[in-house]
Amino acid sequence: MSWVKDNSWVILLVLLFLGANSYLFFQDNYYLSALPLVLAIAYIGIYQTNTAFLITVLLTPLSVNLEEFTAGKIGLFVPTEPILFGLMILMILRQIQTPYLSKYFWRHPITLALGFYLLWVFMTSITSSNPAVSFKFLLMKLWYIIPILFIGVKLFQKEANISKFLWLYSIGMTIVILFTLVRHSGYGFGEEEGHWVMSPFFKDHTIYGAAVAMSLFFIIGLFFGKNNSPLVHLTLISMLVITVIGLYFSYTRGAWLSVVFAGVVWLFIRFKVKFKYLFAIGISILALVLIFWSKIEMELARNKQEHTTTAFDERLQSAANITSDASNLERLNRWDAAIAMFYDRPVFGFGPATYAFEYAPYQDPENLTIISTNFGDMGNAHSEFLGPLAEMGVFGLFAMIAFVSALFAHGILLYIKLKAKYPDRKELRLLLLATILSMSTYFFHGLLNNYLDTDKASIPVYGACAMIIGIEIMLRKEREQKLVD
Repeated sequence: MSWVKDNSWVILLVLLFLGANSYLFFQDNYYLSALPLVLAIAYIGIYQTNTAFLITVLLTPLSVNLEEFTAGKIGLFVPTEPILFGLMILMILRQIQTPYLSKYFWRHPITLALGFYLLWVFMTSITSSNPAVSFKFLLMKLWYIIPILFIGVKLFQKEANISKFLWLYSIGMTIVILFTLVRHSGYGFGEEEGHWVMSPFFKDHTIYGAAVAMSLFFIIGLFFGKNNSPLVHLTLISMLVITVIGLYFSYTRGAWLSVVFAGVVWLFIRFKVKFKYLFAIGISILALVLIFWSKIEMELARNKQEHTTTAFDERLQSAANITSDASNLERLNRWDAAIAMFYDRPVFGFGPATYAFEYAPYQDPENLTIISTNFGDMGNAHSEFLGPLAEMGVFGLFAMIAFVSALFAHGILLYIKLKAKYPDRKELRLLLLATILSMSTYFFHGLLNNYLDTDKASIPVYGACAMIIGIEIMLRKEREQKLVD
């Protein structure tokens, strides 16, 4: 009773909110009726920042884009992006008031690469053909990168929080996969329906497939990471089975191939193939493709396999069909338009997020497909690399390559270091490996699509960055503590 007496004003306030909320709800004023929830989230964000961050990770797969309900007028993922925006403001204010991020964080190559990327986004937003769109894009990038890095780096200096991050994203994805499979089953798992049954959580099957592939390796890492109890073991096996089924019925050829690619990356890591050899192989393959592109194109043109077939192997073959597969042909059309845009503005590009507004006149009439439009209103460049090239010029492409290179180079080197010098940190090592392989599936997708303007991809990708930096800082602190002791 004493607690009630001491907090009577709080109870009175809660009752008033509940009463007002009920009245507004029954008056069909749904936006104002959400006020108590907004205040609760604000309280958690300010006083339980780490909890707010982890809740956001859980809600990421379950977030909904308001474009679905506002005829495209409002492009905002709720509730994740408003929470991230609030956390961004909070983190900036805290850092200004009392700097709490170490010098090592600011000097880290991943931080520097992202810093250069943001700086170039800002510069090219000034020169943009549509500054309003570009600066909005910059703001969106800031509310993804700042809170995820600032909070994540501190959070991931404790091993348990890394496991929580992977668990929460995977649980959210498992819920979405179950929803999608149940809904899809009502249509007999048809391929056409498989392109949209994940709505409203995912816009289409391609981003859904990319998220499922990332989640798959998170679950595998959690499964092998530690000696779990039988119940946890069974839970992870169930999640793994659901995710594999979800991956198959996503009908996303890029997602299937990305899992195979991740397996190849694991083999390179497992047998310690040196980066200089991988770089040499990559450059050689690129050179051969450029030299013999005409012959390769002729061979690909012989592939008439359509992706409408039901056979799994034939679906994979259709990924190389550039003769009659409209999806593949349209992707080539977008890539050619992006390269043509780059030739027109090679240094500053047309401005961040302007591709969709500018690519129409750069389409070659010979490349147009049955799904092309003369107005060029069908979205982005379908590449995390060619998109920045067209929108931010050569330095935009360089910034993206530098970021991806820093992510994988430091992630893999850290894994090797953990294996050699910290043999007792098996769980941490395997969780890191799972994260690296998960990122390899995404950036394989990045050759064919670009989703880093969505929370579904940005939170796990920038979360992986924070994880690598956080682990490195944690190990440095442990070494320094041992020297003191």
